[in-house]
Amino acid sequence: MASPIQWYPGHIAKAEKQLLENLKLVDVVIEVRDSRILMSSKHPKIEKWVEGKSHILVCNRIDAISTPVKTQWMRWFTDHDRMAYFTDAQAGKGMIDLLKAAQVAGEKVNERRRSRGMLPRPVRAVVVGFPNVGKSALINRLLKKKVVASANKPGVTRQLRWIRISDEIELLDTPGVIPPLLYDQDAALKLAICDDIGQAAYDNVLVAAEAVDLLIGLGAKLSARYQIDPLTVTSGIEYIHEVAALNKFQGDLDKVARLILYDFRKGKLGAIALEMPPSLT
Repeated sequence: MASPIQWYPGHIAKAEKQLLENLKLVDVVIEVRDSRILMSSKHPKIEKWVEGKSHILVCNRIDAISTPVKTQWMRWFTDHDRMAYFTDAQAGKGMIDLLKAAQVAGEKVNERRRSRGMLPRPVRAVVVGFPNVGKSALINRLLKKKVVASANKPGVTRQLRWIRISDEIELLDTPGVIPPLLYDQDAALKLAICDDIGQAAYDNVLVAAEAVDLLIGLGAKLSARYQIDPLTVTSGIEYIHEVAALNKFQGDLDKVARLILYDFRKGKLGAIALEMPPSLT
C-alpha cells in the first residue's frame, strides 16, 4: 500500500470514551468479529475491556465463509479453550445459542450477588466490535424487532444506548470502535476490503489491487466474472488495469476497483475467508 490506512472520526473517539465510562456497569462483553477476518477484526483492546467480566465471542457473517473453513475455525477455538458462537445476524442464524450464553452469564452474576446478600438484577451486557461487523443486526435479532439502525456500511450507530432485551438482560449498543492508530496495516487492509472501516481511510484502487492479490492466492474464480484470466498478470494492480481496458469500463480504474470490492463484499465471488486459523496458514 502506498499510504497507511487510518480512520478515527470524531464520533468514534467520543464513543470509546463513553464505552470506557460504561464498562464498569457491565457484567458481560459480547465481542463481535467478522468471520472473513477473525484475527484482523479482533480489537487490540478487547483483553483489557473484558477483565473481570464474562466474555462472549461472536463470529458473525458465517454466510460469507465456506462450511469447511467454519469447521476449521471452530476446531481452532476449541483447541485454544475458547467458546465461539458463529452467527449470521442478517438471517437470524445462531441467535438461540447466543442468547442462552448471555443468560447463563447473567445467572452467574446473580449467583455472586445472592452470595453477598444482594438482590438479583438484569444482567448488563455490552456489544463491541469494529464498525460494520453486524452489531446492530445482531441486537435487532436478539430483540426480535428492529430497534437500532442497521446497514452494510461503517458508522451507522453513532451513540451509546441501553436496550432491554428481556427481564433478564439489558444491552448496551455501541458504535463500532477502532484504535486511534492502526499499527497493523495488514489487518487494516483486510478491514478495508471487508468494508469494516470507513471509505475515507483508503484508496479504492489500491485496496482492490491488494484484494485481487489475496483472492488469486485463495483460488477465487475471477476470470468468469471479469473476462480476464488472473494468471496472465503479475499483480493485482495490473489485473485492474487489464479489466479497466475492456470497452465497458473505458479505462476507469476506480469503477473496476469499486466493482471488485462490491462483488467480494456481497459474496458474488463465492464464500471466501481471507484468514485461516493461524496454525493452518
